[in-house]
Amino acid sequence: MTTHDSPREGLPIRVALVDDQQLVRGGFRMLIDSQPDLEVVAEAGDGLEAVRLLANVPADVVLMDVRMPRMDGIEATRRLLDGVPGEPGSGRRGPRIVVLTTFDLDEYALSAIQAGASGFLLKDAPPEELLGAVRTVYRGDAVIAPSTTRRLLGHMATVLRAPGPESSGHASAVAGLTAREREVFELIAQGLSNPEIAEALVVSEATVKTHVGHILSKLGARDRVHIVLIAYETGVVTP
Repeated sequence: MTTHDSPREGLPIRVALVDDQQLVRGGFRMLIDSQPDLEVVAEAGDGLEAVRLLANVPADVVLMDVRMPRMDGIEATRRLLDGVPGEPGSGRRGPRIVVLTTFDLDEYALSAIQAGASGFLLKDAPPEELLGAVRTVYRGDAVIAPSTTRRLLGHMATVLRAPGPESSGHASAVAGLTAREREVFELIAQGLSNPEIAEALVVSEATVKTHVGHILSKLGARDRVHIVLIAYETGVVTP
């Protein structure tokens, strides 16, 4: 699996399209290639082809259909991110993955987020929302479609809170947060951005970024979406 360093200043964001419908891929390609800061570098018709292709073609963001023949988007997400360090400062990371689905309470989308996707979008999302999502996950600093993501997590809250080794580990990790980190953790889980958290806590944005980095590290979280997932798992946030 090809990994890469942090965002490449001044260079276009490399996007891979994975969907079993060629017309869908064609539409996305036209939209993305119309933007000066984005470029499509790879296309695949299913998850298996995507895993093989992206082993050799570096991509920053993958738009991944969740339901495909041969290998679905959940397994493809898991394989693309398998063995990639998730903690900040590792110097390497896999591509950011945005899962595409046709309805907002899709349990497949939740499974993909649990497998490592940075969020999901509806296939019929407005073009500016899709373009914004690519740029947002590339920066790695915000939750995709927070209202949609929270609705899905709330819908699946009972499943998320089922006891298991992973949830127990997350509960002890959350218990290890400092009081201020716990405050920031709860605000992230509510969908607030760094500037909004800074304003709420009357601290600098740089201070918030430091706290976020510590939270990601302590929880072993990949990104902010993973933090929100852990908040639901541990009952810190309830629907």
